[in-house]
Amino acid sequence: MSGFKTIALHGLLALAISFAALIACEATGAESGVPSTAIHFTFDRPIDASMAPFFLAAKDGGFGAERLNVSFNSASGSPEALARVAKGDSELALVDINELIRFRDKDDVAPVKAVFVLFNRAPYAIVARRSRGIHLLPDLDGKTVGVADNDLSMRLWPALAQQNGIKASRVKFHKIGAAVREPILSAGQVDAVAGFSFLSAVNLRDRGVPGADLVVLRYADYGCEAYGFAVVVNPAFATAKPDAVKGFVRALIAGINATVREPGRAAEEAASRIEDGDRNLELERLRTVLADNILTDEVKRNGLGGVEPARLERSIDQIAQDFKFRKRPMARDVFDDQFLPAVAERLIN
Repeated sequence: MSGFKTIALHGLLALAISFAALIACEATGAESGVPSTAIHFTFDRPIDASMAPFFLAAKDGGFGAERLNVSFNSASGSPEALARVAKGDSELALVDINELIRFRDKDDVAPVKAVFVLFNRAPYAIVARRSRGIHLLPDLDGKTVGVADNDLSMRLWPALAQQNGIKASRVKFHKIGAAVREPILSAGQVDAVAGFSFLSAVNLRDRGVPGADLVVLRYADYGCEAYGFAVVVNPAFATAKPDAVKGFVRALIAGINATVREPGRAAEEAASRIEDGDRNLELERLRTVLADNILTDEVKRNGLGGVEPARLERSIDQIAQDFKFRKRPMARDVFDDQFLPAVAERLIN
């Protein structure tokens, strides 16, 4: 009998040890943020420093702490990135929110929505040479502007021109390839180029065009209400895994805060992901993005990631001046704020 008791006690002890080990293993896994939800994230263009907050969120373990396994890929533009999200090939993506507004007007597309706005102000701009007599937007009268195919900034040009009393017919638009946008202005073959302020202006200075000869005419400074790049989510994924979407947003906010605190480290991380990336060039680009597009007065007042519905409605009206909606969307059709943390957790410091 005593032998049986000894065997039973040894069995119970072994079971208890195994159970304790299992609990310890699970606790360790939870504490270390073992990824449990895979997210394929698509950028709508090649990598640049404006994407640094995502990379720091990954490098610093922010996604892992939210139990997310995030992989990055790139598309050839916002329409392609949106199509991937709509089909479920990517769970989330970074796209131009103004392209999302137009995308929602198509037949038979998933009701993709934005859940976080990274660029509080759109980066649309005309970059011009002062030596060509251009100092303000009205000075474009009679000038030639180089425009790449599918340039998103041109979609809001009609509204901008009308708002500023510019006769659109008086500005000559010369179609060019995106790859020669900066070289053609640098060579003086056009008076200005359309594009993103943090790309074209910084690239031109890097090409040796004197900064004093460049003027950046930001649409936002001339009455354009548009928001810029935003994170969008596949609706089925958002419904099935809302906590994963909320966790992604929290990690991204931490990545933005880290980028603001350490722009040099953030630029270096972005440059390391670019073939022949230049850390100093990307740092200049990042500082431009932070000042012009992310850390705006609205963000300092309301926190990162959200929108002011009235402003979003006005931006949709501006889009409508160059895009005929079959059914004009409302702000709530475009942006879903249910995945955002409380304002106190989104205030930048």
